[in-house]
Amino acid sequence: MTDSLKDLNVAQNPGLLGYAHTAGSAVIRPEDMGKVKGKAQMAMRQQTQDQLKKLYRQIELLGLQAKEINDRIEVSERIYDAQMSFEPIVNHTYYLYEKLDGSDVLSMVSPTEWGRKFPYNSFLAKVFLLADHTWSVDFLNETNQEDLIDL
Repeated sequence: MTDSLKDLNVAQNPGLLGYAHTAGSAVIRPEDMGKVKGKAQMAMRQQTQDQLKKLYRQIELLGLQAKEINDRIEVSERIYDAQMSFEPIVNHTYYLYEKLDGSDVLSMVSPTEWGRKFPYNSFLAKVFLLADHTWSVDFLNETNQEDLIDL
């Protein structure tokens, strides 16, 4: 270096300084790391909360599906425990009745086909045998309005 530069207080690489080296330089302020971390944590929490909400919805759906399968099993067992004098065929509709003694019976005859003399205590459900040998059940409520419940 020349003697004239030695006397001056000038940096050889002023762009690498961590502070402004002249009066007209851009202001350099140190980052508030607490603020930076706070923003990053807020973004992280928002993203993870969204992902957790999606997982909770999936868990809820799986729970509902498991309950539906369990209900189909229970109804299917009740139907298979009922008296039946035929072999049910897949994709056919049958009718579940309660006999006077409280036991169940499965019939191919609908409630409207019995005529004047209804031989059972009550009509419980219209059922449809699915391919997996569980039953889709069409219950009747007290007002005889059909409510489709796929168990």
